[in-house]
Amino acid sequence: MRTCLIVIISFFIISCQPVSPEESTFSYYDISNRDDVLSGGVKLIPVETPVGTFNVWTKRVGNNPTIKVLLLHGGPGGTHEFWECADSYFPGEQIEYYYYDQLGSHYSDQPSDTSLWQTARFVEEVEQVRSALGLDTSNFYLLGQSWGGILAMEYALKYQQNLKGLIISNMMSSIPEYMTYSDEVLGPKMPKEIYDEIMVMEVAEDYSNPRYMELLVEHYYTKHAIRMPVDEWPDPVNRGFNHTNPEVYVFMQGPSEFGIKGNAILKDWDRSGDINQIKVPTLVIGATHDTMDPKHMEWMASEVQNGRYLHCPDGSHLSQFDDQKVWFEGVIRFMKDVDQGNPL
Repeated sequence: MRTCLIVIISFFIISCQPVSPEESTFSYYDISNRDDVLSGGVKLIPVETPVGTFNVWTKRVGNNPTIKVLLLHGGPGGTHEFWECADSYFPGEQIEYYYYDQLGSHYSDQPSDTSLWQTARFVEEVEQVRSALGLDTSNFYLLGQSWGGILAMEYALKYQQNLKGLIISNMMSSIPEYMTYSDEVLGPKMPKEIYDEIMVMEVAEDYSNPRYMELLVEHYYTKHAIRMPVDEWPDPVNRGFNHTNPEVYVFMQGPSEFGIKGNAILKDWDRSGDINQIKVPTLVIGATHDTMDPKHMEWMASEVQNGRYLHCPDGSHLSQFDDQKVWFEGVIRFMKDVDQGNPL
């Protein structure tokens, strides 16, 4: 009886000991040592460019000393709003994350200078943001979706020594291969009369024709961009589309909504022969109905030196919305496995 009493008392004393900030559930919401309390986590970070210094918008959520995720939105010229669904998943797993509008995007400065819309310059921007936020190899996860996936790959190929983990969502490593998939696989899946009508407008570069977007939204977007009826699209998606900067988008992506065409600077982008240089733990995410070939993205996961593939069976290009549970569970599992040193 005496031994049992000692054990009970000892357990009671241990259970009442102060818990370190890293171990406490409540430490995730601790704001005592933050310099962004007045702004609710928002920081405007000055970014130096060849044509001057501009501010980009970031917002921090939570505290976790070993898992900090910088979110790279798509577009180009999109916004962090496409990531707002993270609020439903990351806080519950005590994952620290950063919303970020790239230069030219809605919440950041929007200079009108096309010399800024170059992939290499965006890579240097991400590096300056990383440094300003104090992210490093002990905690820094970079997550990019669509164009953000291109930017994440480019960043890793130059600065992977700063990364703890890399996540590439819904982006192939080759624009020419993406165009082949679009032209030879996705296009022919559409009703022939619809596809032919779209192609007539494509050839004529009649992109401002209301019929063009009407057909694409009904027969392409709701099948391969976000698999929901338009009137059910989540509010962050609608705001993200409405806030996309067309100057950045058209210069880099081109005027077509059916691939990358014209003189768009991303037209010939191809890193499929280089991604085998990426050594950091990498998660590549594909989806059955994506505009991007999921088989290519599965190949990417095998091509990087330490990769894992996550497939979203019901997802499309915005699979963080239309196959949300699979997407977030896979991303969270990957980051926690890397954090705990578990092999991929």
